Amino acid sequence: MLTSKQRAKLRGMANQLPTLFQIGKNGITPEVVAQVEEALLPKELIKLSVLETAPVFAREAAQQLAEALNADVVQVIGMRFVLYRPNPEEPVIEL
Repeated sequence: MLTSKQRAKLRGMANQLPTLFQIGKNGITPEVVAQVEEALLPKELIKLSVLETAPVFAREAAQQLAEALNADVVQVIGMRFVLYRPNPEEPVIEL
């Protein structure tokens, strides 16, 4: 669980990040979970977006992915959201 200061720091860092993944009409599939898992390990902080055709809203998608990946939801703004999970072996971001 992140504190408000940690979340604020991560939000600031996420502003400059590009969107790496889009959740589309198929929603959150095991393939999407696997791809996000691979991206979270080295980067720790990633930005995703939800397309209008997706069967879930951004907040729901963020919660589902966070639970599946044991990650934290940093923020949800409109159709975009940011996930954070520290790398247990080689942390990149110091909070």
